[in-house]
Parts: sequence; C-alpha cells; structure tokens
Amino acid sequence: MDWPISEVARMSGVTARTLRHYDETGLLPAARIGANGRRYYEEHQLLLLQQILVLRALGVGLPEIGRILSEQVDEVDALRGHHRWLLAERDRLDALAGTVSRTIAELEQSRKDGKPVITNRPENLFEGVQPSQYAENMRDFPELAEEVGRRAAAMSQADADAGHRERTAQMIRLAELMAAGHEADAEPVQAEIDAQYRALMQLRAVSAEEYRAIGRSCVDNDVWRTAYEAIAPGLAAYQRDAIKVYATTRLS
Repeated sequence: MDWPISEVARMSGVTARTLRHYDETGLLPAARIGANGRRYYEEHQLLLLQQILVLRALGVGLPEIGRILSEQVDEVDALRGHHRWLLAERDRLDALAGTVSRTIAELEQSRKDGKPVITNRPENLFEGVQPSQYAENMRDFPELAEEVGRRAAAMSQADADAGHRERTAQMIRLAELMAAGHEADAEPVQAEIDAQYRALMQLRAVSAEEYRAIGRSCVDNDVWRTAYEAIAPGLAAYQRDAIKVYATTRLS
C-alpha cells in the first residue's frame, strides 16, 4: 500500500513542499513517481519520515539527519548525542528565559510610565544560535534557505550575533506598536514590515504569495512562533497579519 504526497502531508503535518524538498535532496526519496508526476510513499518511507521528525524535534539539523539515516548510526550513540544537545539547549533556554523576563518587566514598566521601551539594548533573544542554523529555520522555503545557508557559511559568530540583536530589536519595535494599540494595517506597522521585506529582497526576490507564506510561518513554525511569543503574547499573529496586509496592498 502507498499514499500520495498530499495524504502524507495531511497525516504528518509536513507540507508537501517540504516533502518534495526532502525528496530532491535525497533525505527522503519517494517510493515511486506516478504517471501524473505525483510522489507516492510506502510504509518504509513513513517510518523514515517519523524518524526525521523525531530528530528534528530534538533539534538535529538536516545534514546530520541525513548522515544518521545513510550511515545507520547506532541508536544508543545517536541518543547520547541528542542528550548532550538537550542539556546544552536547556542552558540556552535558561539564558533566554532570563532575557524574556527582563523584556516583560521593561514592557510592563513602560505601560505604567506611558513611555516607549528603549529598544537599543544588549539582550539577544537568539543567544546561542549558530550561523548554520539560519537556513534550518527557513526550512519551509528551500530556495531562500539555500541563499541564507550560503551566506551563513561565510558568517562569523560576531556577525550572527549582530544580526540576532537587530532581529530582536525589530520584534520589540513591533511589540511596542502592538502594545500601543496600532492595527496591523497602521502606517508605522507597515513601515516596519517594509523594512523587513527589503532585507529579504537583498537575499532573493520574494513574491507576494511567498511573503504571505513567510508571514504564516511566524505562527506555524515552532521556532519563529516561540521567539515572537517570548516578546509578547499575540505578536506572532500580529506579524502574520501585518505581512498579509503588506503583501496585499503593496505587492499584489
């Protein structure tokens, strides 16, 4: 028995586009290609996909997952490696929690004082993220991920940290606009979104529909949503809605 790619996407929660990317890169080849060009998957591929998703949930990158699957790395050895990663991730999240706690306190104080939060701060919500992880966080957009990965390969940790700080500042500015009661289509909000879009365009041309999909990923992508919600509850959806307005009014 086999299942078409659309059914596998529905069962697993992985987009068909991502499954096609896994196939094209050799990570998870389809069992067969139908006469209509549609990919079909058998039980063996579903089991491999399950392993890929478990490893992804543990934070293992796609290149390492490919190595594990191709070399049949011993499960115990692999789990030991995952355990070491989890301990390091725990420490990173502890640092992140401290940063978020300070951000919450500053936002609450700014509301009491009626003054905007100072965004030029040293805190880094993405502390510990390596340059190589940039592309991984863009996994649902393979073409963009390829360009991001190429640039990340030549990026120092100092450059990565500077980029993280700027991204944090962008998110905080958006949170301040949301806290001030600006709707997603308000001019100050759209100006922030325009700056983000122009930064993307420096990597590669991005269509209106693709930008909408990136906006949806602010909610659908676990890494992105967690980062936004760490700043302020509802910020992920606010960013998504603001991007939707921008793509409709300025790119369509």
